[in-house]
Amino acid sequence: MSLTREQVRAFDKHAIEQLGIPAAVLMENAGAGAARILQSLGIRGPVVICCGKGNNGGDGLVIARHLANAGGEVLTLLFAQPADLSTDAAVQWNIVQRMRLSTQIWADEHPDEAKLAAIFAKTEWIVDALFGTGLTGPVRSPFDRVIASINAAGARILAVDIPSGLDCDTGLPLGEAIRAEHTVTFVAPKIGFANPAALAFTGRVHVVDIGITPQAVRSL
Repeated sequence: MSLTREQVRAFDKHAIEQLGIPAAVLMENAGAGAARILQSLGIRGPVVICCGKGNNGGDGLVIARHLANAGGEVLTLLFAQPADLSTDAAVQWNIVQRMRLSTQIWADEHPDEAKLAAIFAKTEWIVDALFGTGLTGPVRSPFDRVIASINAAGARILAVDIPSGLDCDTGLPLGEAIRAEHTVTFVAPKIGFANPAALAFTGRVHVVDIGITPQAVRSL
């Protein structure tokens, strides 16, 4: 089965309110699963994780922690002010800070694109955790330029849940969109992935279980 944007929201609500699974547990399971997929693909160099302010960014922060715990060289770039993070992403940010992992805050409306390109030039993998399935309109500045910089970097790209800038329901880009080599998506593929045009953005899709049974999915 595949999930639409509204079904993703309903699924999360069902899991949290009806099954009693805390949102933080879902985020932990998602991020840990994505980290395992990335490790299985092979990591021989640095990993840069690009996080937005929402729960997709929170997933990215979980990935950073698990990769660092496994001995990986990880740098997390937060494209928001910590005070603007979603509740669950803020929890993960605080954990990462207390662990003293390598992080940088990129909240400027006019980021130094040359500096960003220099960072990307030294990395093997870039993890896209900027926007999730809830995105419904074109990516605004400066994120359009950040996405363009990621695509131009020449690094291997893994997208978290959905490539940032890709519409969940149509599988078409909303302006600038990440062109990933691999996408780790949660619970089930997103319905837009069935569009043949989406393949240029998703690359190979891996589905990760976040701790909810297939029966719970079908109950929706």
